[in-house]
Amino acid sequence: MITKMKKITALVFHREYEQFLTDLQRLGVVHVQPTQEGTVPIDSHLQAELKRIKDVQAAIEVLKPLAKNPSTTSASVEAGKTAFYSYEELMPQKKSLTAQCSTLDAQLKAVLPWGDFDLDAVNDLDAIGYEMSFFTTSSKFYKKNEATWNADGRYLFLINQKKSYCYFVIVAPKGTVEELANATRLPVPPITATPCREQMEAVDLQLSTINDQLQSLANEHLADLRAYEADLRSHVQFDQAVLNTASVAEDTVMFLEGWTPVGNVDEVNSFLRNSGVCYEMRDPVKSDNVPILLRNNAFTRMYEVLTGMYGMPDYNEFDPTPIVAPFFTLFFSYCIADAGYGLVLVLLGFALKKKLGPSMKGLMNLVITLGIATTILGAVFGTFFGVNLTTVELPEWMRGLMITGKVGDTVYDKTMLLSLGIGVIHLIIAMTVKAIKSTVLYGFKQSITPWSWLLLIVGAIAIFGLQWMKVISTDVSAVAFYVVGGIAAVGIFLLNDLKRNPLLNIGAGLWDTYGMASGLLGDVLSYVRIYALGLAGGMLGGVFNQLAMMVKGDGQWYGWLFCILILVFGHTLNIAMSCLGAFVHPLRLNFVEFFKNSNYEGSGTAYEPLRIVTAE
Repeated sequence: MITKMKKITALVFHREYEQFLTDLQRLGVVHVQPTQEGTVPIDSHLQAELKRIKDVQAAIEVLKPLAKNPSTTSASVEAGKTAFYSYEELMPQKKSLTAQCSTLDAQLKAVLPWGDFDLDAVNDLDAIGYEMSFFTTSSKFYKKNEATWNADGRYLFLINQKKSYCYFVIVAPKGTVEELANATRLPVPPITATPCREQMEAVDLQLSTINDQLQSLANEHLADLRAYEADLRSHVQFDQAVLNTASVAEDTVMFLEGWTPVGNVDEVNSFLRNSGVCYEMRDPVKSDNVPILLRNNAFTRMYEVLTGMYGMPDYNEFDPTPIVAPFFTLFFSYCIADAGYGLVLVLLGFALKKKLGPSMKGLMNLVITLGIATTILGAVFGTFFGVNLTTVELPEWMRGLMITGKVGDTVYDKTMLLSLGIGVIHLIIAMTVKAIKSTVLYGFKQSITPWSWLLLIVGAIAIFGLQWMKVISTDVSAVAFYVVGGIAAVGIFLLNDLKRNPLLNIGAGLWDTYGMASGLLGDVLSYVRIYALGLAGGMLGGVFNQLAMMVKGDGQWYGWLFCILILVFGHTLNIAMSCLGAFVHPLRLNFVEFFKNSNYEGSGTAYEPLRIVTAE
């Protein structure tokens, strides 16, 4: 749900403003709102600070893998600043040395076939009218042309032979050595193997020294760098707050607008009174751009990141997270639908939770929750690492809990029809939310159409269900459907806009009916995707099991080895692909089908109070 907010308007003397913002930042509960519409202006100083933050974050990412024995001393911003300057000095040196290494490595590979020779002697041949030409060719062509090339005053020397290639030189009078057929002329090496190797070793030594210094920085100052980055972000928040404020009364007074949650009203009131500023605190009105702070229980809070990916709700909208949470969990587990894969996700979540930082623990809790749901649904659907549990001997009470097979004598899978039923429920909830939202914002008179559609769809499903269960007769169901359909038709075709001509209302109703008939059918069919993904994953897991058993053969040790390799590789690949699909498609069903039918816009601004940022 969305936390209620109070708007603060304050007038502060210009000379006291920076101290006021500093104290407000220490308080850490007021979101400073731009006084003018549009984005916050960015001056050169703020731009430089933002760039510095990105550079420090990049340094942290580079040094993080190098920290084998990180220091446990308390973090220092100044130490972090000094460490960052050291990092900025070392990295260009490392890049330069790395480039030299690459160049020397390529050069060494080129000169190794020629070994060590006297370059001065090669150059001295020019003084007596001779030159040395370097060639390479295949062993086949060398043997075929050796006699021809070593004639007519030319002297051929085989220098090296590697695999199927020969490296040779020809010494001859200048200008007499033409291009040789099927042989490649190479330039005279600028350096020989030993000096090149010595240069490379020297550069490697320098590079090793730089790497040792970087590792020392990582071990001793990684926490300091995080503290420095947090301090920079605090300064940026402060500067943005200054830029967000308008000056009035000939620049003698600063005009600040902000928001605070209702739970913090008392402490903010106390702070403002003690600051001696002139201020007003009031409830928001419809025209206000109120920042959004979501407040949910522990389970729902894990899914707030998904809502944020689409967009925060407007202050006058509903928070979709409590609805997204259970349905995303259900869709995710439906897409994998394997109890074994669910257990893998649970174990992976617990393992990574211990190794990753505090900021990732919430994500790992989500992975564990999704894994538990997948384990339960996979057991209900009768699949464990691609094995069909209906073929295994199990107690009858366990078999009775499983949803498997076809519906009666039909060709329809129970799980397929269940996915469509879940989709219908999901869309009905979306339409209910849309009708409630419309009523809250515009009143019931302007919301008759969404309520009429809801009545028609829910009523038709209820009447059909009661008739199918033989609670009511066919005649009663027909009368009930005519009554429900008639009431809904009045709302859809005649009362969709009470201020408009009835003929226009009928036309608008017909167009709305066309959109609902085509769109709603497509939306319902979209939910078959979760059944299809689960089915595909189960089939692929079964195929890997069959391949492994085929390779095992008569049970020799090498058969078992390849069997285990296929099982591990195959199921790991299947889990990875299944998880990717199980994230994307449930997200789409919430973002497209649900949000569209609930008329959710997601145009809100997140609540970001001016505060002192701490290192994670």
